[in-house]
This record gives sequence, C-alpha cells and structure tokens, in this order.
Amino acid sequence: GVLVDKATDSLIICDWGNQRVVRWSRRSGTTQGEILIGNINCYGLAMDEQRYLYVSNHAKHEVRRYKFGENNGTLVAGGNGAGVGLNQLNYPTFLFVDREQNVYVSEWQNHRVMKWVEGAKEGVLVAGGKGAGSALTKLDIPLGLFVDTLGTVYVVDEANHRVTRWTQGATQGTVIAGGNAYGARANQLTSPIGLSVDRHGNLYVADSRNDRIQRFSIEKNC
Repeated sequence: GVLVDKATDSLIICDWGNQRVVRWSRRSGTTQGEILIGNINCYGLAMDEQRYLYVSNHAKHEVRRYKFGENNGTLVAGGNGAGVGLNQLNYPTFLFVDREQNVYVSEWQNHRVMKWVEGAKEGVLVAGGKGAGSALTKLDIPLGLFVDTLGTVYVVDEANHRVTRWTQGATQGTVIAGGNAYGARANQLTSPIGLSVDRHGNLYVADSRNDRIQRFSIEKNC
C-alpha cells in the first residue's frame, strides 16, 4: 500500500519485503526515507482525518491504528488469530477508513469485506463471505476498497477480474467494471489490484497483469 500525506508532502509506503512502513518526502533532493513502523508484516494502509495511520498485518491477522511516532499502535480489527469468526480476520489486505473512523477490511483468505466500527470487538460483514466463487454473492480474493458517503462498498474482485459494488445491507454485488473474463480489451481486466474513485464519479482501476490503469465512469448513487 501507498498513500499521500498532504500535511507533510510525503509518501507513506508499506515496504512489504522489508517488513516496515516508511515515509518519503516528495521534495526534490530526498535521498532516504524515514522508518515509521518497524518489524511489521504490513499490506494495506489508510489514514483518517485526524491523521491516524491504519495498517493491516497479514501475518498477525489484525489491523492497528497508529499515532505518528509510536510503534505499537492500538488494535482496531481482528487480533484473535486467523479464522472466519466475526472477531477474526484471515490475511487482511486493503483498508478504507471513513469519516466516523469505521475501518473496512478486505480479507484475502476469507473472501469477504468486513466493517469494524470504532471500539468494536467484532466486525460486520458487508461483502462476500460465502467462500470463493464467481457468483454475485461471492468474492474471490478481494483487494482494493473504496466506500462512499452512503456506505456503498466498491471492491476489487481480483481472481474474478472485476470490480463489484455492494450497497449497504446488500447480499450480493453488482459488476461495475470488468467481469468479462480476463483479457486486454477495454471492457476487461486481468488480475486487478487497487482502485480509487474521484469526486466526479470516475473509477480508476490498477489492472496489474495488463500493465495499465483503467478509468470507468460510474453513477455512485444507483
């Protein structure tokens, strides 16, 4: 994961192979980064409006929230070993944090997206959770996440080569990008990883095996 910290004009990077989270200034002349968190099997990153940093730890099956300058953090999701229980995670990857500090977590091994309210001891299922598969009730390796102000979840469904949208309370998703088998045509994706949505309703997808970024127009409120 990578995010931009506008307050310090820097990039915060999950340095996966070196098991650390680092910050690199975007100013010219920068020659080395600053280690923010060490000895962590990080994957996903997110930051809330109070500038707390959230990091998923795929080896400990947990998500922690950090103030800048601390290395231990506060547990906000999982932390009860790998499993399918509502109080557990299994290989958490991408994160999204909304304005209420609700934490949304993609789980690689559980093929689901969970929502953890601040202070909760267990999460709420918001997408998938019925095992791996291509049915609209299922996900197969969920990765990149975005949640709009209505609580609608947009999630990359990597092994299904698509992006699906799950309205609040929905038991199945809607395909909004890809879903036409894997391939390099404009209506196809191949192993997508990350996504982003801008204020104009454009969806941007990191289409990894096609070595490209795809843009799709979506109607966020439908």
